[in-house]
Amino acid sequence: MVEANIPHPTDSTLLSDGVRVLSRLVGRAKGILEGTGELFRDRSRSAKRLARRIDEGARRRGGEAKEALKDAYEQLIRVVKASLKQAGKVREMLQSEERRGASASLTDELERFEEMVERVVDQTERRVLKGESVKAAEKLVSLFEPHTSIIRRGKAGKETEYGHKVWLEETEGGIISGYRVLEGNPADQDQLLPALEHHEESFGKPPRLVAADRGVYSPDNERECRKRGIEQACLPKPGKKSERRREYERQGWFRRGMRFRAGIEGRISVCKRRGYLGRCRDKGEEGFGGWVGWGVLCANLSTIARTMASR
Repeated sequence: MVEANIPHPTDSTLLSDGVRVLSRLVGRAKGILEGTGELFRDRSRSAKRLARRIDEGARRRGGEAKEALKDAYEQLIRVVKASLKQAGKVREMLQSEERRGASASLTDELERFEEMVERVVDQTERRVLKGESVKAAEKLVSLFEPHTSIIRRGKAGKETEYGHKVWLEETEGGIISGYRVLEGNPADQDQLLPALEHHEESFGKPPRLVAADRGVYSPDNERECRKRGIEQACLPKPGKKSERRREYERQGWFRRGMRFRAGIEGRISVCKRRGYLGRCRDKGEEGFGGWVGWGVLCANLSTIARTMASR
């Protein structure tokens, strides 16, 4: 898991950010278009004030506090919708034929942020005003890094994280031979087959041993390993195990495979602590992929340097 460089998202801050960005873009159009007053009105201060009131009201308890919070959200949503309406008018004016060449990039940017702010308004109305449960895959958690996924791994003190899962493949000797930035929060067991295919494509043969954590286990994955001629598949079964399964996992080769797996976990921890796979400081989905790729390269170079120095 690699974190995106975003603050903790809330509906109120996303709505306030949306008003701020739309107001800034509309202000840039002021030098191109003719008009004054309501067409270029900046509602950022109103949105920021309401967002602060929501933040303060969220800490209170009781029925009256809940009603006040809902009322503040309704006011903030009205401000956002007014900004969206204003931005839409400005965009339509910019799209006129005589101004298209000078304002094409501004028009595209306005359209892109309008779509995202409308998504934020929709998810806020559903969650706060209608009391619906919005699925994580449908939520937008950042206007500036919209590719960011919501990851829930059940870790103590950090139940919800924001970024992307990263699948790493490691060979003997500590070299990361493959990586993939995953979309959303997919199941680990679905990642084994692509990893085996990548290994065979890179090395021309299947690995002798495969070791992974219990999230990768499935009967289909064990059968696939046997089908591909893999000698040792160390995939611990989660949950309650039969006596036969316990005996199977007590075998020496299985325990050695799990010790190899433990080393991989340590390597991931080192990559995070040294910043190779720390919080992404690059921008955009492409930048995120580049950040992970350079992190893997730096981790491999560090491993090679330590190995050469010890000889």
